[in-house]
Amino acid sequence: MNTQGDLGARALHVLETVFGYSSFRGEQADIVDVVARGGDALVLMPTGGGKSLCYQIPSLLRDGVGVVVSPLIALMQDQVDALAEVGVRAAFLNSTQSFDEALQIERRLRGGDLDLLYVAPERLMTSRCLALLESAKIALFAIDEAHCVSQWGHDFRPEYIQLSVLHERFPQVPRIALTATADSQTREEIIHRLQLEDARMFVSSFDRPNIRYQIVEKANGRKQLLDFIQSEHAGDAGVVYCLSRKKVEETAEFLNEHGLNALAYHAGMETAVRSRNQARFLREEGIVMVATIAFGMGIDKPDVRFVAHLDLPKSIEGYYQETGRAGRDGLPASAWMAYGLQDVVQQRRMIDESEAGETFKRVQSAKLDAMLGLCETLHCRRTRLLDYFGQSSLPCGNCDTCISPPGAYDATVDVQKLLSTIYRVDQRFGAMHVLDVLRGVDSEKIRQRGHEQLSTFGIGSDRSEAEWRAILRQVIALGLVSVDHEAFGVLKLADAARPVLKGGERVQLRVYQKPVKARRTSGKPKGFVETDLSAAEQTIFEKLRWWRMETARTHNVPAYVIFNDATLREIAKTQPASLNELRGVSGVGEKKLETYGEEIVALLEGAGVD
Repeated sequence: MNTQGDLGARALHVLETVFGYSSFRGEQADIVDVVARGGDALVLMPTGGGKSLCYQIPSLLRDGVGVVVSPLIALMQDQVDALAEVGVRAAFLNSTQSFDEALQIERRLRGGDLDLLYVAPERLMTSRCLALLESAKIALFAIDEAHCVSQWGHDFRPEYIQLSVLHERFPQVPRIALTATADSQTREEIIHRLQLEDARMFVSSFDRPNIRYQIVEKANGRKQLLDFIQSEHAGDAGVVYCLSRKKVEETAEFLNEHGLNALAYHAGMETAVRSRNQARFLREEGIVMVATIAFGMGIDKPDVRFVAHLDLPKSIEGYYQETGRAGRDGLPASAWMAYGLQDVVQQRRMIDESEAGETFKRVQSAKLDAMLGLCETLHCRRTRLLDYFGQSSLPCGNCDTCISPPGAYDATVDVQKLLSTIYRVDQRFGAMHVLDVLRGVDSEKIRQRGHEQLSTFGIGSDRSEAEWRAILRQVIALGLVSVDHEAFGVLKLADAARPVLKGGERVQLRVYQKPVKARRTSGKPKGFVETDLSAAEQTIFEKLRWWRMETARTHNVPAYVIFNDATLREIAKTQPASLNELRGVSGVGEKKLETYGEEIVALLEGAGVD
């Protein structure tokens, strides 16, 4: 057994020579040490925080092959390609391979010719695969996206529950479970279902300070989205999430009609088309992917500059996971959402109409309440987000509520007017009718029912329909009013409305702000610094990007697999004149130095670098 110092030195050597980084980040070194010594670990680390190194390096330090359980079949090829670029012997087993291809991988595994093997959970649980693993030397098991084991979570995968078999059949093999999102309930379920009671837990900060969070009042969602992209992220890669397949296709078509390079992605598409669109998004620059949440888990593309939502996510975990796909390279990125009354009603209806049990519905309702609280908060969104995961934070100064603090007012009288109107129409009508009565709209429908005679008719005429819809949205979010979906969206008073109506409880709401068109900027969020490069260095950087694009096309891999932007910027700034100088650049390991070093040095010489 190595001493701790020896193991730490070996781990650092692998980090430097294979992956090209001079030091570990955060708790990476401690995690690597625990797993490399044969211990179990549960790792909660934000997207882009370097989770993969936490199992890749121990796999290289221990005897045998590291087996990575991952649900991301569509991305395994890119993960294996990226490892091949740094000289790691990696392969995958999943349903996309022919029998002969899988047979070849199995031979390599038995022959000790692999450092890492990626396996889909469905394949892993077959008797053939388990027998295969028992015939090989296993260094460790890494269970990626471990939150998928939670039946209460936002991305439950039934096959994950069976993964406890790894501990039962391979008791001496260390296991590391990793996820970017897990509240306390999900953490407990991961520990219980994967039998990780003795595992060491590592919880990194969930903060992604480079992401700016912005939630706007939804008026015309698609038009607002277009304005946001054109004003702040023209030419950038981004992801737009929609709830339905139809909305995905319509939004992608809309963006294309207005000059953007947009692709659609949802589970109802032909597999070949969906895979082709994903490959284009990963390999090309400046593409906007419009998708359902079927797209994205584990996406490694580091230069996604924005993630937008045209529909309200079901939970903060889902929102955090999805927005976390922006800015994985650490550079400024945006998380933008358009949110309105219909979002609240729609999500409540989905829970109410679910065939799940009452306990599950209560959990989902609580998760939705937390998501609504994030949308409606008067305070820093980042503080609210981190608080959900049990972490405290000072106001960030970089979200919309910090940059332009929303006004708040004592809305008790307005809320009483709304609640009284719902009561006066006998809790038998939907939002449109209630607001028409409140505003005193003279319509045939209202006269037919005699509602123009009600004492509440017209008492809200001082406010616009948009303002009242915003008030109603917040009142529903606060649980004062419910929507009866079985009765076609009828508004009903909740028990919590009684003390407000009687004057025993005050209500604070956000001041309504009319949606305004985003002003066109230089194309980046406020405070975005493209680079601190000089004009001459910027020219070199662009030449390096062109070289990277051509090289990636030749190798048939995404451009970031060759080098990410941060590495190219450092090369442009330091302008290494030799292979030895290039060796010191972050992200340049020995294999990449051997493969690309001479080309880069020659390119720099040709660009006039001394």
